[in-house]
Amino acid sequence: MSKGNGGNGTAYHPKRAPDGAIVDMEGFNLWYGESQALFDVSMDFQRGLVTALIGPSGCGKSTLIRSINRMNDLIDDLSVGGTMRIDGEDIYASGIDVIGLRKRMGMVFQKPNPFPKTVFENVVYPLRVDGVTDRTVLEKACEQALKGAALWEEVHDRLQESALGLSGGQQQRLCIARAIASDPEVLLMDEPCSALDPIATAKIEELIDGLRGRYTIVIVTHNMQQAARVSDNTAFMYLGKLIEYGKTNTVFTTPKDERTQDYVTGRFG
Repeated sequence: MSKGNGGNGTAYHPKRAPDGAIVDMEGFNLWYGESQALFDVSMDFQRGLVTALIGPSGCGKSTLIRSINRMNDLIDDLSVGGTMRIDGEDIYASGIDVIGLRKRMGMVFQKPNPFPKTVFENVVYPLRVDGVTDRTVLEKACEQALKGAALWEEVHDRLQESALGLSGGQQQRLCIARAIASDPEVLLMDEPCSALDPIATAKIEELIDGLRGRYTIVIVTHNMQQAARVSDNTAFMYLGKLIEYGKTNTVFTTPKDERTQDYVTGRFG
């Protein structure tokens, strides 16, 4: 899968992640066959903070976020170069336990994807996969996850009903509950509000703010206002390259790159 650095030729091999960072990457490249999708991306995600990835469609945001938990492995003829690490451990190292890696990360997709199971079984599914069968443990984990996802009060008396009967916004918060039930270190969110109405979107944004500090959150969004509201740091990507990365207020008010300025002010995208 590795294709070498493919960039400036300088490998990056720290013994651990930079101070304060849980995920860091240096000169990270990704190809689909001969087509390169990511070019020399170097950045890090700070522990406990919310990082927004912004940029026009096709700029590599979702590709990058799916590289962190190696979901892109499912795509044929994929290759990578450079370095991407979690807590100093090379995510793409030969012999790494990919299943174990993914357990350290929760993933929430654009559209709610609850399983055709009860609310309870949706939430505890990651624990079931891990072989947990103790009902008391499962019930406690379910309640904690639903409270963490700000959904407990709405569904605590509906745990044995089908999750498909919930509203779209409730289903997305259920998916977040499922993602945090196994207590991951990183929560990856790929446009989690794109299919939701403004009221449901506001609840998800409040939820993200409530989860700040407990989890390192990386959120892909096309919504500039949302990025400004929920994130601590913002990364602007364009044509597979990281153009600018810094504190959200700085990126939106005094960006260093003219392309960033043009994008956040709506001149293109």
